[in-house]
Amino acid sequence: MVFSKFLDPKNDFCFKKIFGSEKNKDILIHFLNDMIVFPGKGQIQDVTFLKTAQDPETAAQKTSLVDILCKDEKGCNYIVEMQVAKDKGFAKRAQYYASKVYSSQVKIGQEFFELKEVIFLAIVDFVMFPKKDAYKSDHIILDKDSYEHDLKDFSFSFLELPKFSKDIAHLSNVTEKWAYFFKHAQETSEDDLKKLTGNDLIIERAYEELNRFNWNEVELATYDQADLQDRVHRGTLAQKFDEGFDEGKLEGKVEGITEGFSMGRLEGRLEGIEQERENTIRKMLKQGFEESVICAVTNLPLEKLRLLRARIMAP
Repeated sequence: MVFSKFLDPKNDFCFKKIFGSEKNKDILIHFLNDMIVFPGKGQIQDVTFLKTAQDPETAAQKTSLVDILCKDEKGCNYIVEMQVAKDKGFAKRAQYYASKVYSSQVKIGQEFFELKEVIFLAIVDFVMFPKKDAYKSDHIILDKDSYEHDLKDFSFSFLELPKFSKDIAHLSNVTEKWAYFFKHAQETSEDDLKKLTGNDLIIERAYEELNRFNWNEVELATYDQADLQDRVHRGTLAQKFDEGFDEGKLEGKVEGITEGFSMGRLEGRLEGIEQERENTIRKMLKQGFEESVICAVTNLPLEKLRLLRARIMAP
């Protein structure tokens, strides 16, 4: 099996190791300052990591669990999320997480004017806003008529990796370097790394954290487990889609399919999901995974896998 020197920063364990650990706090600070717009404000100087699970007020409510939660030296709160699997409710979930963090600041005797800002930043490996061409979007609350920014305590930034198409020779700013990092880290060669980082020591350090030869056996095993769980999750979603299709519930809507697939009008989603599954299979074949493992991860019958393999490997 051929391994890349650099691991995938989109992997849940890997992402938290790089951006959610005290050891690499300076990488997180650099990343936040590079990705978030701070009109009229100074940049972040320091952050304190907070508990990522926000407990519900009642047993009937959901617990909010985010990837990274921290606050800066001024008390402003930052939620940083990596979302790989497509989730039709992710925009709603982003607002829910932000509201939970905001309301959790209220303590006995505290005044509402003391509440601090909440900034939500997400890197997503799917298209969230199909009508927008830009790979990065920033969202704030504006007055409907005057467009004045009076309500300033919530902002949301999304980095949509599928929309980012620049190669390493045409990166023009540090935001694009981060987008390249998340999308192409595993494919980055040593020569490309020199071109990418230049004088940017923090991004170079982020790549160093991805270097599998700096990881111990336990860390690599945890990384592989997180990767397998993600593959199984994607395969399960694809299987649910197939089941819904086979049952004849494809009439402009994909009905009877849970989480992420009851999406209303189909509009090409079937083709996109199948393409995603094929891309996963292609990568697993190139990495030397056994047929039985690929079938288990993708929920694809062996006969179909062999037909697909013949087509993929055909010259």
